[in-house]
Amino acid sequence: MTENTFPVYTADAIVNFYRTEVLTGQEAKHFTKSDLTPVPKPEAVQTLYMRVLHLLYRFRPECHSMVPILENIQYPAYHEGATAIISVYTRMRQFLPMCLVYDFSLNDLLAPKKQKTLTILSGIMNFLHFRKQRMETTLEKQAKFRADMDRLQTYTRGNLEAEKKIEMLTTIPPEQQAEADELAAALSELQTTTMHEYQDVNAKNDSIAEWKTKIAEKTQKLAQVKVDVSSLKEDIGRLKSQIVESPEELKSQMEKMRENVKNIKNSIEETDERGVELQNMVQGVTHTEAEIQQMYSLLQDLESSMNSAKQRQEEHQELMAQYEKKQKELKNLCIEEGQLKRALGIKLDKECKQNIRRQKKREMKEQHVQDVLGQCNQIHQKREEMADKIQEISGETQQLKAKIKSLRDVCSKETGKAQALYDTLSTSMDELHKRIETHITDLRLNVTKTSANF
Repeated sequence: MTENTFPVYTADAIVNFYRTEVLTGQEAKHFTKSDLTPVPKPEAVQTLYMRVLHLLYRFRPECHSMVPILENIQYPAYHEGATAIISVYTRMRQFLPMCLVYDFSLNDLLAPKKQKTLTILSGIMNFLHFRKQRMETTLEKQAKFRADMDRLQTYTRGNLEAEKKIEMLTTIPPEQQAEADELAAALSELQTTTMHEYQDVNAKNDSIAEWKTKIAEKTQKLAQVKVDVSSLKEDIGRLKSQIVESPEELKSQMEKMRENVKNIKNSIEETDERGVELQNMVQGVTHTEAEIQQMYSLLQDLESSMNSAKQRQEEHQELMAQYEKKQKELKNLCIEEGQLKRALGIKLDKECKQNIRRQKKREMKEQHVQDVLGQCNQIHQKREEMADKIQEISGETQQLKAKIKSLRDVCSKETGKAQALYDTLSTSMDELHKRIETHITDLRLNVTKTSANF
């Protein structure tokens, strides 16, 4: 008792807890601190234990005082006072180890002590707190399971709708299949033609760049030649003014100058012809650039269509990823459903076993009732035999007749009590059968509901 694994509460806390959580009605009003301290009242402690058993196991307090039929007792009325205490004692001995209290004795019911009673009530209080927390967690888990089942149904509906959308997006209708094939062929042709055009344009751009470099070099040479010619003219004028040359040298120089002028004219004509050719080439390049611009606009349209197709493909991939996630969640929920079905099967097996045990007990009770009826018949036969003997022996004294009458009265009373007990037991058995049938129907309805939900 000194080494408890639960806290020992004060008398005020225990009284407040049991008045609010366990006791109801007038019992809660009349239960006070004086029932536990300084000396606990046995009646209050016994009612507390009975209410705890009724709260946990649905065992009503009036059922404790019922004498079992299987016990062969001569005078059951003498045992009715002790049966309630013995019943509470046996059931508390079975219940208190769950509260980590192992030293419960019969003296704790008949003459309870303060510290021991407070310790036992603290252990029960701790167990009730734990039970309440577990019930809240189980209710939360049930609500979460129901929400998960609803979410699973919505996810399955979403998966079906996504599959339908994917089929709608991936499947091309037969009316547009020919147009799609034509567009694909035209797209491939455009790609090939644009590749060839790009190659031609690149080759023409390279040749234009080479001609531009050549023209720049020739223009530089012409400018240099013009500068040289101007410098030569200046030198010639200067030399003419200074030196009187011979006619032969002048002729040779003039011929050289004429040849140089002819060469320059020829080079100028060649450059002009080349410039005309380059202008024609530039016009062709502008025309090809316009065609390339048209092709570029077509390629932009194709690129936009390809981007839309890529977006659809990405949406398809996202939908497939969501579908795989939902499939995994569905598998997990199916596993949980299988576990719940197994637990439900185990519960149903236990209930079947309990029903079989109850049937056996019922058969044993019926057999016992038949045995009792047989014994009663034998007693009636013996009584008839004794009545015959009494009629034959009429010479006995009046005392024996008075004794016989008293014995007959006692027998009639006992038979009346037995009949009353038999009637009460039959009514209680009928009520028990009705409760079992209602419980079975409720279980079947719950099973059908759970199966429908699954």
